[in-house]
Formats: sequence, C-alpha cells, structure tokens
Amino acid sequence: MTLLCLDVSNSHTTIGAFHDADLIAHWQVSSDERRTADEWQMLVTGLVSQAGIGRVVAVSLCCTVPAILVELRAMQERYWADLPVAIVGPGVKTGVPIHTDNPREVGADRIVNALAAVELYGGPAIVVDLNGTATIFDVVDESNRYIGGAIAPGVELSLDALARRGAQLRSVELALPRDVVGKNTVEALQSGVVYGFAGLVDGMVTRIIDSLDVDPDHVTVIATGSFPDAVVDNCSTITARDPWLTLTGLRLIHEKNHD
Repeated sequence: MTLLCLDVSNSHTTIGAFHDADLIAHWQVSSDERRTADEWQMLVTGLVSQAGIGRVVAVSLCCTVPAILVELRAMQERYWADLPVAIVGPGVKTGVPIHTDNPREVGADRIVNALAAVELYGGPAIVVDLNGTATIFDVVDESNRYIGGAIAPGVELSLDALARRGAQLRSVELALPRDVVGKNTVEALQSGVVYGFAGLVDGMVTRIIDSLDVDPDHVTVIATGSFPDAVVDNCSTITARDPWLTLTGLRLIHEKNHD
C-alpha cells in the first residue's frame, strides 16, 4: 500500500514513495517539458517496479512548471482515474492560512513546504529551499500562518550564467576551496559560490528574523531541496536539514484531503 509523491520543480523532479509515514524510496529525475503524459507514466511506473514497491494506492503532487502540469493532469486522467490524487492548488486543504497579497500566486511547492514546517517544527520557522534554479525563503509566523518569503537565484543557475557569460570562466565542481581567497580561477569560483551563497542565506535569514521581531533562538531555520552540502555547511543560521521536507508535505496534503 504505497503513496506516491511527486515534487516537480523547474530543473528537477523528486519522487518519493511512502508506506504510512515512512519514506521507503526516493528518486530524482530531470523536469523535461518535452516529456508526454505517457512518458511520465512509463518513467514513474518503471522506477516503482524496479524498486519492488507494492501497489500504488494514492498520489500527491505539486508542480511549478505549467507545461508539465498539463501532462501530469493528462496522466492522472488516463492512468490514475481510479486513484485518489491530490494536486496542490486552489481548493486543496492544507490547514495553513496564507497571508499574502494574492494567495493564488504562491507556488505549490512553497505551500507544501510551509505545511511540513508547521507540522514538523511549528512556527515561527523559515524554510530555505536550495535548488538549482532558485534559492527560496518561505516564512511561517508564530501563529503558524504562511506570510510570504523571498526568491533569489539558485546555485546551478548562477554557475551556468557565469560559465556562459564569462569568457575566461567555466563550470566547476561545487566543492569547498582551500581558502576563501582563491589562488586560481577554479578556487575563486568555488569560493564565490560556496561562501557567497552561505552569506546570502545567513544575511536573508537574519533580516527575516528581524522583520518577524521574535527571539532568533525560537525560530527554526530548515534547509531543504537538493542543497549543496558545501554551502549549507558554511551557513551559521541553519538549525535543521530536511532534504525530503517537500515530500513529507505532500504526504500531509494527502492525509488532509483523503483521510
């Protein structure tokens, strides 16, 4: 009896299989906008079958890519019509009040992360979602309300931009350099990315906590996403690491909408 969860972002899709509250398998694939509903079904079915997981009885998913969401809805209608399927969006129960100017424009993954933060850690909390495309900060206040956040460029996006636009620059391994002062181009790039993004995270978290006007010791700061360890290891404000926070939030979405 397996719950399948799909977190589809701009660059990667994370897929997880739950038995009750236990994450028993997980995979990461590219978010290819050219993939059709039939191809998505073949991909997901193949991963589940190869892992020897039992029958999928329900699905919970969030998607921030409109073109892919169209294909996922088609896959639902074609292959999962007899299953309870929760697609995060307007009308789906979360239990987390959204206090923003336009709640409908908040990304589905951000709502899911806020729910997981409330259920697992309680507010006030800040979720720092470090993925390839964006570095996203989502904020839950002490009343467990989602109140907004901030979005900055992601690590991979920044590295790719440097490699494309810098004539003497190239892609490098995201690793800790010998020193913050790089002695060659590779180390200089690594220093700028690792310490630069660690500084971005710490600076934004500090400013957000100031805005909340609460005791910093009472705020949980959760790193999630496919975060580079080298960056998070050098963040002084991160208090918890939970790479599967979004998958857990999707499990909670299923429980709130189909129990």
